[in-house]
Amino acid sequence: MKITEVRTRVVEWRGETQPLPPHFCTNPMDLVAPMMTRETMATFTFHGWLIVEIFTDQGLVGIGNAALSPRVTKQMIDQYLAPLLIGQNPWDTEFLWQHMYRKTMAFGRKGVAIVAISAIDIALWDLMGKAAKQPCYRLMGGRTKPRIPVYASRLYSIGLEDLAAEASRYKAEGYGAMKLRFGWGPTDGAEGMARNIDLVRTVRETVGDEIDVMADAYMGWSLDYAKRMMRLLEPFNLRWLEEAIIPDDVHGYHELRRFGSTPIAAGEHEFTSYGFRQLIEARALDYIQFDTNRVGGITAARKIQALAEAYSIPVVPHAGQMHNYHVVMASLNSPIAEYFPPVDVEVGNELFWYIFKGEPSAQDGYIDLDDDVPGLGLTVDEAALAKFEVIE
Repeated sequence: MKITEVRTRVVEWRGETQPLPPHFCTNPMDLVAPMMTRETMATFTFHGWLIVEIFTDQGLVGIGNAALSPRVTKQMIDQYLAPLLIGQNPWDTEFLWQHMYRKTMAFGRKGVAIVAISAIDIALWDLMGKAAKQPCYRLMGGRTKPRIPVYASRLYSIGLEDLAAEASRYKAEGYGAMKLRFGWGPTDGAEGMARNIDLVRTVRETVGDEIDVMADAYMGWSLDYAKRMMRLLEPFNLRWLEEAIIPDDVHGYHELRRFGSTPIAAGEHEFTSYGFRQLIEARALDYIQFDTNRVGGITAARKIQALAEAYSIPVVPHAGQMHNYHVVMASLNSPIAEYFPPVDVEVGNELFWYIFKGEPSAQDGYIDLDDDVPGLGLTVDEAALAKFEVIE
């Protein structure tokens, strides 16, 4: 089997989006927001996606994807990576990964270059599964669990009554865990800290102590602020505090782990096994949260899984989506997976529901993967793309 074509399409949402209230979710822009005007104010919404399709001379097509910066990622693939793949055997995933990684090393190693490699690598694994007529998780070692427990990941910073109603709904739907987002950060002072605690208290009191609750600051806090917040969070028995500070502050994450008893989670903005080796050696995390379509694809994800398992650090990938679910299914070191409940378009991380067919829906707090569907089990919903601007 030989690769004959690599096709990339950016799809940008042109339908309606739900308005986001102030303090919907902390994010890295908060610390510089006071210096901005309305005209220059940035947001943390991402309303575009990249679809990658790899065609072969046997008629099989592998599907990969990437989010966050689809236009730049498309250019990276089209100009630098696609020419390396034409005529190659997609089963040579390790060689192809190393070729792409080393070709872009002078200007890559992290960020967009690795995201581009991730999207291609996911498509290659999808191809291998289709060629073998097996689901991808079987190529990685097979099932390690009958079903995958998932946690409901939404609960943004909204009115407390609405937040309680949403949390109560997830509990009634059978989720054994759920994650909320903080709405305030360092520029909001002690008043914002009290409001953050109101969010956590509301969810905890709504779902009780028999449901795991996690909380995400999405890189919006400083180390000092995070330490102050950790003292206030202790009574609520969070399963983890996620991305409290910026991802480059490895020392800061180590300090947070030493500071309190709340477990620390991060990694969705880290790249390759080299980045995670540094986090592990620094004793920085209690949970590793790479995203397979950012970290280097399934090829890199498997290496990080093995490394984390050797240090008894659980891996709970960022986001749902099939590329993460297959990695979770094949690893005993991944006890649970993230799940974005389908909603109207708001932040943008829900767009995969609108682009692909085949994503599993949660039932009673679990998702399952079909033993009889080869590859990742996804197809592009071409009809649904009518609601997007498509850039080829």
